[in-house]
This record gives sequence, structure tokens and C-alpha cells, in this order.
Amino acid sequence: MEPYLVIGLLLAAVVLFATEKISVDLVTLGLLCLLVMGGVLNVQEAFAGFGNEVIVMLGAIFIIGAALRETGVLDSLGGLLARATGGHPKRVVTGMMSGVGIISAFMNNTTVTAMFLGPVIGMARRLKISPSRLLMPLSFASILGGTCTLIGTSTNVAVSGAMKHRGMVEVGMFEITPIGLVIFTAGLLYLVLVGMKWVPERDRAEHLGAEAHMREYLSEVVILPDSPLIGQVAFQSDFSVLEFQVVKLRRHEMELPIGPHTQFEAGDVVLVAGKVQNLIKVKKIEGIDIQEDVQLRRSGVDTTEVSVAEVVLTPRSSLVGQTLRGSNFRRRTGLSVLALLRGDRTLNDHMADVVLHAGDLLLLQGPYDRFQKFEQEAEMVVITEHTYASTARKRGLATLLAFALAVTASSLGWLPASIAFLIAALIALATRCITLDTAYENIDWRLLILIGGMTAFGTAMAKSGADELLAGFVTHWLSPYGAVTVMAGFCILTVLLTQPMSNAAAALVVLPIAIQAAEKLGANPRSFAIAIMLSASISVLTPFEPSCILVYGPGKYRFSDFIKVGSGLTVVTLAVILLLVPVFWPLHG
Repeated sequence: MEPYLVIGLLLAAVVLFATEKISVDLVTLGLLCLLVMGGVLNVQEAFAGFGNEVIVMLGAIFIIGAALRETGVLDSLGGLLARATGGHPKRVVTGMMSGVGIISAFMNNTTVTAMFLGPVIGMARRLKISPSRLLMPLSFASILGGTCTLIGTSTNVAVSGAMKHRGMVEVGMFEITPIGLVIFTAGLLYLVLVGMKWVPERDRAEHLGAEAHMREYLSEVVILPDSPLIGQVAFQSDFSVLEFQVVKLRRHEMELPIGPHTQFEAGDVVLVAGKVQNLIKVKKIEGIDIQEDVQLRRSGVDTTEVSVAEVVLTPRSSLVGQTLRGSNFRRRTGLSVLALLRGDRTLNDHMADVVLHAGDLLLLQGPYDRFQKFEQEAEMVVITEHTYASTARKRGLATLLAFALAVTASSLGWLPASIAFLIAALIALATRCITLDTAYENIDWRLLILIGGMTAFGTAMAKSGADELLAGFVTHWLSPYGAVTVMAGFCILTVLLTQPMSNAAAALVVLPIAIQAAEKLGANPRSFAIAIMLSASISVLTPFEPSCILVYGPGKYRFSDFIKVGSGLTVVTLAVILLLVPVFWPLHG
């Protein structure tokens, strides 16, 4: 009975992870409670995974990455790369992807994508290339670069820890580097030679002129008393001179249909779509103003000495799924929303009632320290340039050196990886590169709980015999075609599961079943484990991967864009995994 209970809980976990109706950490902790209550695990077994050194290692890496970002070191590296890759579009893509891949081999891919987002958009503007041509390759390069080292992505670290938990030798720092380099190179060549044909080009700079890079935001403009717009017909008004598209009209809190004879009145709130520089000019034009500014001044707030910046909401933002009104955005953040953009779509709702999504672009106004605070908390990524004190950058370089020494010490076996990276994180805190509060805020606690809990779930599968039952089912159908075919089946399953689930969750769900199947076939379990780990790290079929979500809005992409480009890239990288894993980790002997 126990195997079927565990399999039932596994299926429930997959569904809940995919729908995200309940947070993954709560699902994981709930599963552990049910496994203990069902007698499958005792309390010590249920929580043993949280004592895994992988948890400490990942937490330290999160802190180091945040410290390098806070001190401007990562931005400096991003700007240097952006300046070094100017020229022909193919050379730009090749140079950018190569540099991003190298950095992503040692840093979390979402952090790397966020770091390069602003510089790459600026580079596209200077070269008069549509940002959409560069941002998708940027996200893909950060994802594929993570396959090159153990610490390139948290999924690799999680799988290595799970392998050690099952009595196998953990993955070495550079054990997967040879195959990772081939995967990255194959992906780069595919994108440059084939995939770029399907990467969309939106707002072509060479056709639209010098202002083509400016995105069209949705904003609300109020018509003030004595405005020259009063009495003008909506579709033939001065808004056309400002290059605004009139979308909706609200009068006395009621929406009015806009017809060919609709005239503006004092107090009307007009929903318009316009470019950033024109929206900012509205603040200086007599007779009209941005609705948010009017409300702020009525509240006694001085709006003359504030910053305006474009930001992207991250997948981890607590604002995702809420409206501006429902979240009390202005009171909660100290920032006001001047305009909103989602991909390439025009949003027709009243801005305060639009449900925010990860990847949405907001044009915000407020004190710059408020922008920094919410960026530190991973709520948003500011895609404007940052300025840092020279002393902060020097401290950041010291942290970068400590990080490099940690990689070296752990690779050569001088120190355990968890201790080496923990020392580097402590150096970042001791040198004030990052505050303790900011360090805690930048640790992805949900991921750590997921890894600790799913490690225990792997124990439950082995203890109950559920892994043998599932492995027997897979091998029964695929074993007549050979061990490579069985491994391919698990790899494809992992890739498919990473679309609705997190990469780490998908890998940890499939791993125990794949290892058991390898043992039944008399094959090398390590070959299967490495193949699962790498397959979980090539999640590019859809824009659900956090790195892809970050570029989704700024690139004005559609869902189908990722399927067109990502499907071919997935096939190429998956083929490399299936061909080379048996070479580097022989299936037999």
C-alpha cells in the first residue's frame, strides 16, 4: 500500500507544482507531514534533507551574487561586455552570448540575466538593433551557461546533493564542464546560424528612427481646467501631436464610449498609449498632467525632486497576481506608477485594476533609494543605469576575488564546497558589500525548502519501493530498445516537467526513478543522474523559466516566439546530452 500512497503524493505534488496555486515550499512541507503521518518516514528522515550541506552552499552563493550586484561589480562586467561586442548583429549575438555564458557558469542564471538586461537594451539602442533580437539570446545564454559547472545553476547543486544522499559520489566542480561547453557551443551555433531567423524583430530602429527604442506604455492623463484640449474631438486632438493613441475615456468615474464626435471636457481621465519620452513631457505641458502626479500633489507630495525609471517585475515579486489598487502599491512602495506595459499587448483596463504579471514593465516615479530597496529584495529589476561609489566597487572586487578563491579551493579539494563558499559569503558581509538584512532577503528560501523536502521525498520513494515500481513500468516499455532509449525517455520527461515546474523540482522528482531504472537494467546510475541533471538545465521551450520571464516584457515577445526558437534549441541540446553522456560516463563497465 505504501508505494501507491507515495506515488499518489508524487502526482499530487507535480500537479500543485505546475499550477502554483499553492507555494512550492508549502506543498513540500505539506508532503513531508503526510509522509510522516502515513508512517512512510519518521521525523528524523523527513527533515534530514534540511541538514544537507547543499542548503548552506546555495545560501552562500545567493549572498555572494547579491553582494556583487549591490556593489556594481556585475553591472561593470555587463557594461564592459556590452561595449566589447558592438558591430555586426551576428557578432554582437555571438560575443554577448559567449560572455554571458562564461559568467553564468559561476552565477545564478536569473541574476546574470537581470544584470545584463539594461546594458543589452542600451547596446541595442546604440547599434539601432531591436532589443527583441538580443534579449532572447541573452536569456538562453544564461540558462545554457549554467550547464558548465556544478554551481552554474541551483539545479546542479540540488541533484549533486541528492546523488550523495543516495550513496553516490557527488558531482565535481568541473566534472560536467566538457559536456557543458559542448551543449553551450551547440546552442550558440544553433541560435546564430538557424534560431535567429525566428527571433522576432519588433520596433526596428533603422526604420522607425532614433526614437524607435522607446516602448509604448499605457498611462492615464487628466485634462485640467482651461486646457486647450477641452472641446477637441478625441481622435483629432492634440494627443495626436504628442503621438499618443487614445484608448479609453473616463468621466466622473464612468467609462464613456469614444466615437468620431466625442469631445474632451475638464476633468476627463484619458487612457493613452505613448512612448516614454512623451509621457515624461506631459509633466511639463500646460493643461494636461499624468493622473498619478495629480493625486500625489493633492496628497501634499512634492513631485519635482524624484527619479523616473523603467522596471521589470520579477517572478519572485510579491506584487505578481495583485492589482495596483489591491496591493496599496503607492503606500507600500513609496513609488507611483506613471505607466504600464505588458509584452506587445495594449491593456485596456483602468491601470489600478490591472492584475500584475511577472515580466510586466512599469514606469515608476519616486525617490531613487526606494527603487534600490525593492531591487535588493528581488521585487523588480531596474533597467536604467546605476551609479555606485568607487569604494563600494572596490569592496565588491574583494568579494569577487574571495568567490574565485572559493571556486579554486573547492575544485582542488582544499576545502569542502559548502565551507569555501560560506567563507566567501562571510567576507562579503564583513566588508559591508551587503547588509545582513539584504543578504537574508536575497536567499531563495522557497528553493532551499524545496530541495530539503524533495530529498526526503526521494528517501520515501526508496523506502516504500515506489521508485522500483515506477522504474519497472518505464523499463518494461522501453528496455527492449536499449539503455540509451530508457535514458532518453527520462530526459524527455524531465524537459517536459521543467515547463510547468521549477527545474530543481522536476529533476528531484525524476532522479530516484531514473536511478532505480538504471540499476534494474544493470546500467551506470551516474550516467542517468548526470543526464537528468543536464536535461533539467535546458528549460527553453516556454517563457516560464525566470530568466525568460525577465526578458518577456522588455522584448515585447509572444508566447509562440519562445516555442519557435526554444523547441529547436531544446532538440539540439537534448541530442548532445544523449550522445555525449554515454561517452563521458559509460553506461556499462
